[in-house]
Amino acid sequence: MFENIAVVGATGAVGGIIRRLLQERNFPFKTIKFLASQRSAGNTVDFRGESHRVELLTPEVFAGIDLAIASTPDDVAAQFAPWAVKHGCVVVDESGYWRMKPEVPLVVPEVNPEAVQRHQGIIASPNCSTTQMVMALKPLHDAARVRRVIVSTYQATSGAGLAGSRDLNGGTRAHISGQDYEYETFAHPIAYNLIPQIGSDKYQGYTSEEMKMVYETQKIFEDDSIQVCPTCVRVPVTNCHSESMLVETERKVTVDEARRLFAAQPGVVVKDDLATGAYPMPRDCNDNDEVFIGRIREDLSSPNGLAFWCVSDNLRKGAATNAVQIAELLVQLKTAAV
Repeated sequence: MFENIAVVGATGAVGGIIRRLLQERNFPFKTIKFLASQRSAGNTVDFRGESHRVELLTPEVFAGIDLAIASTPDDVAAQFAPWAVKHGCVVVDESGYWRMKPEVPLVVPEVNPEAVQRHQGIIASPNCSTTQMVMALKPLHDAARVRRVIVSTYQATSGAGLAGSRDLNGGTRAHISGQDYEYETFAHPIAYNLIPQIGSDKYQGYTSEEMKMVYETQKIFEDDSIQVCPTCVRVPVTNCHSESMLVETERKVTVDEARRLFAAQPGVVVKDDLATGAYPMPRDCNDNDEVFIGRIREDLSSPNGLAFWCVSDNLRKGAATNAVQIAELLVQLKTAAV
């Protein structure tokens, strides 16, 4: 057990879910701190029926803290994580800053739990779109070795933070009423629209969000030969990311085998009956920790290809849940070592 823990970015959208999950999953600890930037420090949050004052994120605040679970912008993570590690604290970080650092393990507990043992004080949780994709790829890779993935994402506005959700709601109301709306987050209207760009121009016409899916997938599976061709699209959906995937494996995986493999994978739920209209949809997957898979079918253009549809709550398994699961994995390792 970690005796003294902290939630960093405790007042944000993901931070709020982390607080809720620590309660729901009865995470073990003796004391807890809630930390945030100057803007939110001094506010209060409810936790286990008590009101807690949010403390300012400073180097000194990590004295005596054993574990920190953090969801902050990259620049904040770059600054505070070394403070925490210097005080002997282990950091589970949700930001993008540490993910591709060679010395920092990038972990999805159902996929590569062994990697957590290599940490040097910081453990990174992947990008939300990567997390649900590797959850789906894991059983296929173990059974038949994944060689290539073509993936198109349909990413909810909650992935852009609270302002993204405000933009969807405000922009939709304005569109219906024929009024103008000044968007906070998106460069183009998201109401009644799709935006085929998430992130900045990164590499040969691919965006930063798309390249995360390439590099993070290869790091998690420790296999740079896995080819990933992503297209990331922002859609007018409040929450839950959807992904259309075409996966090529070394040997053929039939639909029946794929269903069995997916069903046996921890954290994956198969919902796949086209005749009755049973398949995952964002509104049905909201506030769930699992990755839902449906529309499983053989690729008509490749002998070893498999196509399917995948939906997951990007704020839970794509962010908060995965971070808390990493922390639980650390607790298990500490307990086993005693």
